[in-house]
Amino acid sequence: MLDNVRIVLVNTSHTGNIGSVARAMKTMGFSDLVLVDPVSEPDSHASALAAGATDILANARIVDRLDQAIDDCGLVLATSARNRTLDWPLRGPRQAAGQVLSEAPKYPVAIVFGRENSGLTNEELQQSHFHLHIPTNPDYGSLNLAMAVQTVCYEVRMQFLEQDETPKVQQEYPRVEALEQFYQHLESTLTDTGFIIRQHPGQVMTKLRRLFNRARPEENELNILRGILASVDKQTKNSDS
Repeated sequence: MLDNVRIVLVNTSHTGNIGSVARAMKTMGFSDLVLVDPVSEPDSHASALAAGATDILANARIVDRLDQAIDDCGLVLATSARNRTLDWPLRGPRQAAGQVLSEAPKYPVAIVFGRENSGLTNEELQQSHFHLHIPTNPDYGSLNLAMAVQTVCYEVRMQFLEQDETPKVQQEYPRVEALEQFYQHLESTLTDTGFIIRQHPGQVMTKLRRLFNRARPEENELNILRGILASVDKQTKNSDS
């Protein structure tokens, strides 16, 4: 099951950190690493810090954009170290680990980590279903990238070792790619009806993304929503003609 849990690093600055993350992953039994637009690709320094985890580096995928790393995932958790102006559903490492293990048997699950100095942008954070926050000491919350990865992976591994051999998954959730298609369809429909003003769209779609991510529609529910949008599109076209 842990093979279905993907660690995603966004725009990592130092190759040594990539190597240290690979070591942390292998120690906890994880193997799927994706690098999004790293400043430099893994090199000899990364291999040195990976120690015996150079196979993780060798098999790591490198992509240009975050959506390319997560579009086949049914659950995405994005690490966030600070409060944002727009609240998003939040999980701690222990709660997130339980959710990861309950959904990993059905589809890939991604845990996304941001830049060493500035983390993930608001736009990147909004591509996740939940934000993941490690509750460090408020007076000194400095975790390096490998520490953060190991902390989250440790929580997942501990619950993995404790759970039954055949966990049951009740829901089937849509992949990120399907959700993005829904959001594009929703924005297009709301623009056609005049609810969203094309020249001044404001924060409507951001708040709707937050709403639907919090609600976590299942696959059949998302199909119903797409059907509703299609019926609105049909009526809009008929009224125009």
